[in-house]
Amino acid sequence: MVDITDKVLTTRIAKAEGKIFIQKDAIKAIKDNSIPKGNVLTVAKLSGIQAAKRAAELIPMCHQINLTFINVNFLIEQDYIKISSIVKTNEATGVEMEALMAVSNAALTIYDMCKSIDKHMKIMDIKLTQKKGGKTSHDVSYRPKVGIITLSDSVSAGKGKDLSGAILYEGFKSSGCSVVDTKVFADGSEDLIPTIKNWVASGVELILTTGGTGLGSRDLTTGLLEDLLDSKLPGVEQALHSYGYKKVQSAMLSRLLAGVMGKSIIICLPGGTGAVKDAINVLIPSIFHSFHMLRDEKH
Repeated sequence: MVDITDKVLTTRIAKAEGKIFIQKDAIKAIKDNSIPKGNVLTVAKLSGIQAAKRAAELIPMCHQINLTFINVNFLIEQDYIKISSIVKTNEATGVEMEALMAVSNAALTIYDMCKSIDKHMKIMDIKLTQKKGGKTSHDVSYRPKVGIITLSDSVSAGKGKDLSGAILYEGFKSSGCSVVDTKVFADGSEDLIPTIKNWVASGVELILTTGGTGLGSRDLTTGLLEDLLDSKLPGVEQALHSYGYKKVQSAMLSRLLAGVMGKSIIICLPGGTGAVKDAINVLIPSIFHSFHMLRDEKH
């Protein structure tokens, strides 16, 4: 199975549809509720819902997830019945297979119940028609210019590697952002504020710092930068805290900071590699939407 441990929980929706072609006499019998096995569409609806619930049991690599809504509908045409499904969840992976299973099993149930009077039925055109949620829920094409600053006494002194800065660089670069500059400073460096001001003035739109958010005497980043902000983004801070806390309880001790300076966004992250990996999962691509908002565009 694909590892979805680190993926963010979001509302995910999938819709699917398909057709079962049936002779006119069988369609009439369905409408008249004269099929010997019972009410065809009622049974098929229940069958489709049941199949969606059991997708993980029937498809080997499908994740077990909690479904929050399932529905199956039918449209009777002259020579076929159109079957459509919708499935919803608040999970870390999508529900495409569940939606397709609902349509498939509903079609097979109609076939089973009508085969005594129609030997030529055909199940066709089963397909996914819509998918929402996860990264696909954020239709944001814009990618900001990014600057990354690592604050660490040991890294700046050449006694360690800048692992966290490298993770942020690769994460935002691979998402399509232009990482225009990276810096490494000692904790509390006098160069921190001038660098950020210069970056903001030159059009760097998203500035990420890593390190200096803890409770130690050398954890100075958030204290230095808080007064620079025109306004804070508590929702971003809360999202980062919530995601990290679910994995490591000590994440609640990090003094995260996120806010706006001019037309730029500044986010201060912990220095640990796990924390910056988590931040990438939380921020990409949701944070990109904020730059449309900063420009007073519709959102």
